[in-house]
Amino acid sequence: MRFRHPDGSTVHLAYCTNVHPAETLDGVLAQLRDHCEPVRRRLGRDRLGIGLWLARDAAHALATDPSALRALRDELDRRGLEVVTLNGFPYEGFGAEEVKYRVYRPDWADPERLTHTTALARVLAQLLPDDVTEGSISTLPLAWRTAYDDHRAATARAALATLAERLDALHELTGRSVRVGLEPEPGCTVETTADVLAPLTAIGHERIGVCVDTCHLATSFEDPHTALDALADAGVPIVKSQLSAALHAEHPRLPEVRAALAAFDEPRFLHQTRTTTAAGLRGTDDLGEALTGGPLPDTAPWRAHFHVPLHAAPAAPLTSTLPVLKSALTRLVGGPRPLTRHLEVETYTWQALPAELRPRGRAQLTEGIAAELALARDLLTDLGLKELP
Repeated sequence: MRFRHPDGSTVHLAYCTNVHPAETLDGVLAQLRDHCEPVRRRLGRDRLGIGLWLARDAAHALATDPSALRALRDELDRRGLEVVTLNGFPYEGFGAEEVKYRVYRPDWADPERLTHTTALARVLAQLLPDDVTEGSISTLPLAWRTAYDDHRAATARAALATLAERLDALHELTGRSVRVGLEPEPGCTVETTADVLAPLTAIGHERIGVCVDTCHLATSFEDPHTALDALADAGVPIVKSQLSAALHAEHPRLPEVRAALAAFDEPRFLHQTRTTTAAGLRGTDDLGEALTGGPLPDTAPWRAHFHVPLHAAPAAPLTSTLPVLKSALTRLVGGPRPLTRHLEVETYTWQALPAELRPRGRAQLTEGIAAELALARDLLTDLGLKELP
């Protein structure tokens, strides 16, 4: 979906396909047929943006086979779909029964992360619509915080510097500018927007920036305007923003609140949980750990890294951090100039929701994703953006 900002520029809205796990190119093509095109039709649009997640095998197949890449581009066109952004965070196995810490491997100290991201950039440059010259890729925020020493940090910085050189060369070769954004996430060495300032200012390259995920922003109790202003003041480019909402518990001490939270404690993904204290932010790596009653104070609200559907907050006594998303979006695109032109709805946890909230079949999932995009569309038009055909 495309929108005209009051300054005349085009803002793109997509939804991320990591909600439809696929490891191979055939699986990606099936996603387009079974999910992406039905969402477009449900919205009544002639064109729909999708943020493709390409696992290692799919990315390698496309980067090494020009005919396969042309076939994917043709299939996108035929189904009324377009791609301006990729999710390059998960490497493989995102559809496994247990993902947890595996999603953070390989990190930026591993040469394979650079190889994979370079392949994604080359693929994206060829997938961009004919009238679009800028693409974006979100990626791992350097590494999970453990086993990340000075040597690995230096290796990661060198890899990002090499990536920047390759993105420059890609621009010279194709005329397409692809930018990559580190995505701050709780528990990682880059957990907050403040954490991203030092490594990115050290690199100081316009094609390496940040991806602001509004669920992660909220989970870390960051004020959106303060965080985004700090990025702007430091000259750090906001490559893209993922529109997502976290799980919020206002009174975690109450038994009924803990019971409601326990329904979201599931075995597939990590749900880092945070609260604020006089001494600063406190947290656990997973929701189950927080619920044991030991490590996390329960006298202030808790937020958990669980991407809940934007249009459907959990039932009381829980809610979502949709207000944080709205506040961030106001700063991102509500001003005289957009801070980013790539927005991506990223609720990948539909099948991890408590059983009574999960979509029952393909049609319900299509309806839910379409409803999220419709909400995002309404937020954008309320900010003065005009939806384009």
